[in-house]
Amino acid sequence: MIDMLANGVVEPLRVKTQAINSATESAVMILRIDDVIASVGGGPGDMPPEMMGGGGGMPPGMGGMPPMM
Repeated sequence: MIDMLANGVVEPLRVKTQAINSATESAVMILRIDDVIASVGGGPGDMPPEMMGGGGGMPPGMGGMPPMM
């Protein structure tokens, strides 16, 4: 077995705590969205226009590609 501490690999509790908090927030957000969709009627055609949003997708610069210089 490799001794991770002896090799200088340390994963602090703060990193694990942040990962768990982020995962929890994501799960809660998904459940809230699901509740909104279920309460409205279940389909995109049943949603009021103010809840439909725009064209979807990510705003410019958020697609994972480096910015053009």
